Amino acid sequence: MTTAKSTGTNESSQPTNVNDRSTKLSAKSPAVGQPLELIDRVVDLLDPTGDILLGMNRNQACEAVRSGNVEAVRRIGGQFAILQQSGKTIRMARSIGRPMRYFLAKRAEGPALIVAERMDEIAQQLAKEGLADQFRPAYTRMVPAHHLLELQLVGCPDPNPKLHRYFAPPRNRLPTNIEAIGRSYIGRLAETIDAWLDTMPSDEPIGVMFSGGVDSGAVLMVTDFLIRRRGQSSSRLKAFTLSVDGNATDPQQATEFLKQINREMLLEIISVPKADVSWRDAIAVIEDYKPLDVQSATMGLTLLREVRRRYPDWRCLIDGDGGDENLKDYPIEENPELTIRSVLGNRMLYQEGWGVDAVKHSLTYSGGQSRGHVRTSAPATSLGFRGFSPFAVPDVIEVAEAIPFVDLTDWDHERLYGLKGQVVASGVKQITGETMPVFPKQRFQRGAVDKATFEAVFPKSDREYREAFDQLFA
Repeated sequence: MTTAKSTGTNESSQPTNVNDRSTKLSAKSPAVGQPLELIDRVVDLLDPTGDILLGMNRNQACEAVRSGNVEAVRRIGGQFAILQQSGKTIRMARSIGRPMRYFLAKRAEGPALIVAERMDEIAQQLAKEGLADQFRPAYTRMVPAHHLLELQLVGCPDPNPKLHRYFAPPRNRLPTNIEAIGRSYIGRLAETIDAWLDTMPSDEPIGVMFSGGVDSGAVLMVTDFLIRRRGQSSSRLKAFTLSVDGNATDPQQATEFLKQINREMLLEIISVPKADVSWRDAIAVIEDYKPLDVQSATMGLTLLREVRRRYPDWRCLIDGDGGDENLKDYPIEENPELTIRSVLGNRMLYQEGWGVDAVKHSLTYSGGQSRGHVRTSAPATSLGFRGFSPFAVPDVIEVAEAIPFVDLTDWDHERLYGLKGQVVASGVKQITGETMPVFPKQRFQRGAVDKATFEAVFPKSDREYREAFDQLFA
């Protein structure tokens, strides 16, 4: 298997000797012994260190994907994006936490499959091979989360991939009891974070992307509890909160949250001027143009740039992304395509969008958080951080999907919006023994700035985001 490593916009990536890495991977590859032309038709640009595997080593995870057994792939814990080749069959699988793109390039000697995390990595590889004129962003394909994708290397015409769902959690299994639901949900979150802590040195500092909201608050309190249970100090944690021009509400909320649980010493407010906020930079990092995702990524990128400046060697981050999707806590009224019946009636609608067979499914981007999580993962990766989103791993989503939402809300919007705070606070209390403050929901991009600054920083027209994206590869 011919392999290459493209640095893209990942500042932590170091130039790799392509020949050295190719030799190492080919020795382990299931494609060893196949005719050379087959091996040479796949270019794997994925960085294996970007995976966070829980309860399984890398060889086991790769074998699960190579086997094509969806039950084996489901047993891969954590967040991952894995490519394996078996003869002419390519298999790819990913969780929400890592994007995974592929592109079929035409060459005189046969098509080449390029697999990478980013569009620009694919574009750079094509340029390196003298095929730059073939690249179009819309020609790249995103492997949808929670599916095993199979592609046959058979040449022209282009092969159609086959998708096999590896994650299909049963719904409505839990009782209509908030305490039981909270115990199961936050209990699974704690198990996941505990397994993540096992993957790193015991003195590794951990940054929490913290707003004082329900999800980041739960992640901080559970992580702190688990660290102290290991006999370690809470000082290993730092809660990073963004404040633009000093008028944001998140710092006030974060301060009050930590005050109520007597952890004020964990807070570090990251104050930056408005001039440091660039939505155009965020578009280049996430390679997308959806306004809400761009806005969120803009704030994440702004915060992490300053964290990187202050702490050049900081590595590990944890965040609460995925909590809103799991507990279906988005204002339905803001999206004309949604009704409460579509939200509660469709499995993992917020995580996957309308589904891979739907007319509205985007082959270029996937759907739901399978697309949108790049708002969190890409800014962290671009700056050399190793981010982890425990709410977005299948094991935690599995418990969320078991919640009987209809029975608990009777299709009522307000009861749905209040449910997350009740469930999470109850679970945190049962797991940690501490009472978690619950504040009204607020999007990251709104809490980090005041209203006037937000309106000054971001475009009023959605078209401007799309035009800026179109310029990336013009």
